[in-house]
Order: sequence, then structure tokens, then C-alpha cells
Amino acid sequence: MCPEKTRFMRNTIRSIIAGSAVIGLAACGGISIDRERPDEFAVQRQAPLVIPPDFHLVPPEPGAPRPAEGTASQQALEALFGGESPRSTVETSALDQAGEAAPGIRSSIGDADTFTVDKGAATRTIIAAPEGDGQAARAVIPG
Repeated sequence: MCPEKTRFMRNTIRSIIAGSAVIGLAACGGISIDRERPDEFAVQRQAPLVIPPDFHLVPPEPGAPRPAEGTASQQALEALFGGESPRSTVETSALDQAGEAAPGIRSSIGDADTFTVDKGAATRTIIAAPEGDGQAARAVIPG
């Protein structure tokens, strides 16, 4: 083969490959990446479908939680602490020794006849401190 033909074929093949790459990359530009996606952390498991025993049901209210599964926070509490459990003997004993609270206990806390524990001058100083924006706060590590 003559060198001009091979050069022509090489240039033709290179331009076909480059043109294919340009067309391929241009095709990717048509994909909209700004579309609205669901929040993957807000997705909940769906309860299994159950056939209702009564077909005279009222339609649910919009935005109300599904009655079969509850809210996400209720499911989290259920997963962390389990469901209802009986009180232990120690807890029952402590509650029995504590007795029932008087109905008006919250209104008689500030009464002069109420016995309180003296926490000292440090607590009074903290409570009496003026409220600020926290900009002047500092921590001091003794030692």
C-alpha cells in the first residue's frame, strides 16, 4: 500500500472514533440531573397489606398517619425499647415506697412549709446570673 492511502485511512478511522466520542458525550448532556429525588433517609417500610374485616370504612384523612404502623418516632421507640413490659420487682418496690403524689403537689412547691435541700451559694449565683447571648461565656479548667 502506498503511504498516502494508509495516512488517509488512519485519519479517517481517527475522525470516526473522535466523532463517535463527541456524539456519545453529547448524548449524556440531555439527561436532567436536577430532577426532584426522594429523600433516602425519610423512606419508611410499608406495612404489609391486610384485608380489612369491615368494608364499611371511611376514607382516611389526608396527612394522617397510617393506623397499622404509627409514626416513624413511635417505630423507633418500639425498636429501641421494645413494647410494653411488666415492671420489675425493684421498680414496683420503689414505686410502692414512694407512695402516691398529692394532687396539688406542683402548686405547693414554693410554699414556706415545704422542705427543700440547700444547694448553697453556687446554685443561687447561677440562678441569679443575668441572661446573656453567650458571647462572653468562657470555660475555665482548674489545675
